[in-house]
Formats: sequence, structure tokens, C-alpha cells
Amino acid sequence: MRRFEGRVAVVSGAAQGMGKAVALRLGEEGATVVAVDINETGASVTAQSIGGRSIGVGCDIGDEGAVARLFDTVAGGFGKLDVLVNAAAIVPFVKWDALTFGEWRRVLRVNLDGLYLMCRAGSDLMRKNQYGRIVNFSSNSIFAGTPNMAHYVASKGGVLTFTRALATELGPFKITANSICPGLIDTEGVQTSPHKDAFEFVEMLQAIKGRGLPKDVVPAVAFLASDEAQWITGQALNVDAGMVRW
Repeated sequence: MRRFEGRVAVVSGAAQGMGKAVALRLGEEGATVVAVDINETGASVTAQSIGGRSIGVGCDIGDEGAVARLFDTVAGGFGKLDVLVNAAAIVPFVKWDALTFGEWRRVLRVNLDGLYLMCRAGSDLMRKNQYGRIVNFSSNSIFAGTPNMAHYVASKGGVLTFTRALATELGPFKITANSICPGLIDTEGVQTSPHKDAFEFVEMLQAIKGRGLPKDVVPAVAFLASDEAQWITGQALNVDAGMVRW
């Protein structure tokens, strides 16, 4: 399929994991992708893998000035934005008794403040053409109440509810906004954290057995980012092999 031929997409968290997998899929389907990550080298590698006019940009999404420069680059280089996928996030492992306010703010600065900044600048660019698809990464942990990550769960709950409000605000401009709620996915980040030991427990809770991989999440994101999803907005879609059923 070439559902994104002629489209310009910005994907955050594109240096690795689910963000990279989404960026590669959109590129395979014809999109020009601006791969965004705080790891500029990794973002550039992703863009090079896509080829064409795709570029990698280093950006701390929690920095208002950095996000403004990012979208100045998008506007100046491509003149429009069609798709925005916000996958960048910090995934911590901190027990409640060790959770300080500084750690709380570190996670919310990226996971929620950064989401706002990306959606604010991205939707402003989309409105010029009266078209857009925004897909924000939430998490099924908001339904499960996953331990050792209270600030992450709070931030991802905010992603879901913010996305619903955003859909209402942007609907008149023919811009959709939806959130995706993956379960535990085997990524580079997970493998470097204590979360890597949770796969066996999580699999027991899943309706479909097996270990989730980025490729299992990508099709749902690509669908919501496509023209096929023009009548879907303000929704949250669990992609977790049926771990959470609601």
C-alpha cells in the first residue's frame, strides 16, 4: 500500500523502538518523514533508512524553543504537515517511596509537556491546509495501574484525556486526534530496564499469547494516520493482545 504518498509526517521518538518502527512504516508507504528524537544520530539513521527527502532532526520535545525550531524546519523544508505521531516518552521504573518531585517533573516534562508542545506547533501547521492526522502514544498501564511508575501512568492518562479534548478543538479543521495504548512491547528501551522481567507475567494476562513487538503496534498507528480513519477521532485504541478489555 502507498497510503501516504505525497504526505509529510513528523514522528517523535524515531531513533528506536516503536517510534522508529512507525517512521519506517510511513516511509515504506510513501511518506516523507521527519524523524525526531533527542538522539539526533539515531533519528538521522532512521531517516536515511527511509530515503527520499526524509530527514532526521534532534529535538528535546520538552523544550519550547527546540520544538519551535523543529516546526520551522518542517514548514520551511516541506511547506506543510499531514501526519504527527507522538511516540517519544520516558519510561521509568521508580517505586512510590523513591518518587521525588524532581523525578515526577522529569517524566511529565517530556511525556505531557512535550506532547502539548508538539501538538500545539504541529496542529497550527496542519490547520493551514485544513487536514491532519495526530496519533499520540498513551499506554495500557493507565487501565492496569502498573506499579513502580506512578508518574508515567499519570502522564499517559493525561495523554488519553488531552487527546480527546484535542479532537474536539481540531475537528472543525478536518484534523483527527487519536491515542494508541500499547501493552508491554519488547524494545531497546525495555530491554535496558527492569520492565524486561515482566513479559512472562504480562503474557499470562493477555488473550493472545506471545511477546509484543513494535511490528504489532505499527499497523494500528498507520491506520489511524491514514485517510481511511477520516471518521475516527477522539478515540483510544488498546493494542495489547487483549490484556486490558474495556
